[in-house]
Amino acid sequence: MRHRSIFYLLGLLSFSSTLVFACSLISNTNSSSINQSTNLTISAAASLKTAMEKIQYLYGHTKPRIKLIYNFGSSGSLQKQIEHGAPIDVFISAATDKMDALEKQGLLLENTRKNLLKNNIVLIVPKEKRIGIKSFRDLSNQSIRKIAMGEPKSVPIGHYAQQVLKNLKIFEKIKPKVVFARDVRQVLYYVETGNVDAGIVYASDMKVSKGVELVADVPVNSHSPVLYPVAAIKSTKNAKLARELIDFLFQETSGRIFKNYGFELAE
Repeated sequence: MRHRSIFYLLGLLSFSSTLVFACSLISNTNSSSINQSTNLTISAAASLKTAMEKIQYLYGHTKPRIKLIYNFGSSGSLQKQIEHGAPIDVFISAATDKMDALEKQGLLLENTRKNLLKNNIVLIVPKEKRIGIKSFRDLSNQSIRKIAMGEPKSVPIGHYAQQVLKNLKIFEKIKPKVVFARDVRQVLYYVETGNVDAGIVYASDMKVSKGVELVADVPVNSHSPVLYPVAAIKSTKNAKLARELIDFLFQETSGRIFKNYGFELAE
């Protein structure tokens, strides 16, 4: 009987130790899961870079456990990445046709697409180096040797710029002078560094640079409206968080940031 009591006692102690260890393990697992952050990947047009970095800072204070990961580039390139299965949660395009293409393929999360922002197009030159440029038509002057613009097929600003230049009937004449860029920020860089005589960018891009000067706004009705639609991608593993982020972009605090960087609110 004494031996049985000893074995029983040892068994009870072993079970108690196991139970304590299991509870400790569960507690640590739950604690780890609570403290673990969730990443949201946003593909956004290059023209949004500065504003979205401010949004990232603001969002981090509101949702400290949600980390925003950005992928900036031309909207056409970002569209292709999504079509090829890139793990993107939210897409913000600088042109509606790129979003249209994804929607037609059923790649957008239902009821998340909205028009977020509007923008304007401007002609800029390196600061203190106008070379007699006062309007878009002056780009055809012989003294102008290099003009930067986005690649029309993949870069929305390039498409809009081409519309403007064709509307003015000078595109074919100046085409030999054009330096095509991979996105709008590269156009801005070419102008800032004086590698070109002029460039066509968004008004929002001009606001983030101290090395360029505004020459002219685009003529009225010379291009289609510049709209920035936003949507969650259907393949996202964080649908709820993606929807919440989109809602956050439409809040007044986010709107103020966009306005500070030269954008207009679409809604």
